[in-house]
Amino acid sequence: MHTIHRIATVAVALAMLLASAALAVAEPALWVVKGPHATVYLFGTVHILPKNIAWRAPKIDSAMAKSNELWLEIPNADDAAAMQPLAKEFGLDAAHPLSTKLSKEQLAHLDAVARQAGIPAGEAALEPFRPWLAAVSLSMAPLIQAGWDPASGVELTLKPEFVKANKPIRGLETIEQQLHFFADLPEKTEVAYLDTSLDDFDAGVARFQKVVDAWAAGDVTTIDQLLDRELREKYPELYKTLIVKRNQAWTSRISEMLKGEGTFFIAVGAGHLAGPDSVPALLTAAGFTVERQ
Repeated sequence: MHTIHRIATVAVALAMLLASAALAVAEPALWVVKGPHATVYLFGTVHILPKNIAWRAPKIDSAMAKSNELWLEIPNADDAAAMQPLAKEFGLDAAHPLSTKLSKEQLAHLDAVARQAGIPAGEAALEPFRPWLAAVSLSMAPLIQAGWDPASGVELTLKPEFVKANKPIRGLETIEQQLHFFADLPEKTEVAYLDTSLDDFDAGVARFQKVVDAWAAGDVTTIDQLLDRELREKYPELYKTLIVKRNQAWTSRISEMLKGEGTFFIAVGAGHLAGPDSVPALLTAAGFTVERQ
């Protein structure tokens, strides 16, 4: 799942009555890329899941056991102490509150959604937020209300296993870099993102359930349609920032890994491994053989 759904804590979605309905056969997509003396496994993740979902296929366990290192988007996404001051720095703008950036109609919509999300003060509580942080924060609400467990995310499951095995955990980015992707957006793009998040609020749970179903089935075509296509078509600037440039940077890093030695398990949001600008597609274009496991 790409970063829009992750940076709130990064996050997201399903109804309480579906939370106990485990997916029958989970086979999330896994790829392997080999260099002369190195092997890289690519695994797409979902950053929040319903409780009691069984997604650990034998091929994933085997790849993890063979790997010397775990690489995540950021290695410390669960570090609230590190996240909080940076979120304040990049996500708050008390000198230019939301009421100075949004129309009366947008403010009314934001107020209604915020109250629906369980914020009694409504829009007033979000006044110091920049539009991007308001959008990301509200996107979390329906999922949490529906009983999804932020601690169930794939990264938070993988990380302790590598720690227990005394294997290094590294990051392709830092928290500060990820927050900059949003903080550096033009204000117009930020507001457009907030508008879309408000429009999608009611459908958030059902929509993300489709994402999880596709992820569990290894259906990268549907993942691309659900996570990337709207960005690609409606918000090309945001798509370039959040998907294309980051995938290109990661591909460059992975290419260097493949020139060295060792076995690496790379787990990033599933949206980064789907579509025409995905990491597997870029590695293939760079001359590597990328095989689906």
